[in-house]
Amino acid sequence: MSASHTRRAFLKGKVQGIPRQRPPGAGPEAEFHDACTQCGECAAACPEGIILKDAGERPFLDFNAGACTFCHACTDACDFGALSPENEWLWRGAVERSCLSMNGVNCRACEDHCDQRAIGFQMQTGRRAQPVLDEDLCNGCGGCSMACPVGAISFKKIKPETGARS
Repeated sequence: MSASHTRRAFLKGKVQGIPRQRPPGAGPEAEFHDACTQCGECAAACPEGIILKDAGERPFLDFNAGACTFCHACTDACDFGALSPENEWLWRGAVERSCLSMNGVNCRACEDHCDQRAIGFQMQTGRRAQPVLDEDLCNGCGGCSMACPVGAISFKKIKPETGARS
């Protein structure tokens, strides 16, 4: 989700940053903030070690360390209702323009690490193959992001009712 930062919005205190990927089971950000006690139990329970704390001491996912297996150990460890198995995971990957293949370098690390087979490469006449992400197959686990040597995978939150990007 990209936020348009204008000087007027900044001066009025209305600048919103890119939302953090909270652990699976986190609901809307405001509700998550109200319910999360910053106890760290979700991070301690994560077998992948990908749950860290942000500046506000709330948990978020760091896909530089690995991918989420959606084991729900974090959800099971949360005794305060900040993480609930009823909340849908609404994050999906996106390939940014800094992708090596998009810039003439042969790389398919993201495809190799995508267990869902959501990333493929389409051949281009006279150029390197270009990455194509199938949003219907992507589960937002972060495996592709972890593997990308230049950090060209970002994540967008989708809307649950339409599946459209927000």
